[in-house]
Amino acid sequence: MNPIPYEVHEPDILTLRAAELLARIVIEAVNARGAAHIAISGGSTPRPLFKLLATPQWQERIPWPHTHIWWVDERCVPPDDPNSNYGAAYALLLQHLPVVITHRIRGEESPWQAAYLYEQELVEGFNLWVGAMPRFDLILLGMGEDGHTASLFPGTLALSEREHRVTVGRAPTPPRQRVTLTLPVLNHGAHVIFLATGAKKGPALTTIFHEGGGDPPLPASLVWPDDGCLLWLLDDDAARAADLPLWQHCSQR
Repeated sequence: MNPIPYEVHEPDILTLRAAELLARIVIEAVNARGAAHIAISGGSTPRPLFKLLATPQWQERIPWPHTHIWWVDERCVPPDDPNSNYGAAYALLLQHLPVVITHRIRGEESPWQAAYLYEQELVEGFNLWVGAMPRFDLILLGMGEDGHTASLFPGTLALSEREHRVTVGRAPTPPRQRVTLTLPVLNHGAHVIFLATGAKKGPALTTIFHEGGGDPPLPASLVWPDDGCLLWLLDDDAARAADLPLWQHCSQR
C-alpha cells in the first residue's frame, strides 16, 4: 500500500497552507471550466480556516462568484441552531463574502427528506446521470477522535451505502441524526484534504497511519480517492501523538 500523503505544520501555518491549497484548486477549476465546486465540513477544526478566508486579502484571492459551496454533512437542526454546520460557516465566512453560491443541506427537514433533497440538488448541480457520482474539485474533511469523518461513524449503516450519494448517519452524541455524503462521493473527489489537529486525534491517526486503518477500518481510513489527490494536514500535536515524523512526508504538488 502506498504511504499516506501528509504534511505537518504549526497551527497558524497549517491554516495558511490549507487556504493556499483551496485557493489554488478553486482558481484552477474556474480557469478550466468557469466554476469550482467545493464541499466543506463542520466541527471546530476548519473554523480558523473559515476566519482566514473571510479576511479582505483572501476574499480577493479566491473567485467566490464562480465557486459553489456544498456541505459534506449536516446535523439535523435548523440553520440558526448553534449545532448547524451551515450556521457556523455562515457566521465565520459566508456573511463576509460579497457573493456566495451555496447548496446547504436542509437540516430542518426530516432526515430522509433532507437527504433526498440534497441528492436531487447534487444531480442537478452536477448534471449527473443515473448512478454517477459528483466530482468535487475539493472536499475538505475533518476527523473525530473515534476516527469518523463526515457523518460516517464507526459501525453504522451509513458506512456501507454504495448506491446513493447522500444518506442518513447516526452520531453517538446529540444531535444524533445527521445527513452526509457517502463514501463513493468522497472517493470520487479530485482533491480530498483532511485537517486533523490536537493530541486527542493521536490514537485514531496511529491506527490509520501505522495499523492499516484498523479492523474493522476506521471510517476516515476508507477515504482515498480512486482518481484524485489525498492529503492529510496535521498540526504538531497530532503528529507527535501519532508518532509521525515532524516533516513533510509527501504531498500534493
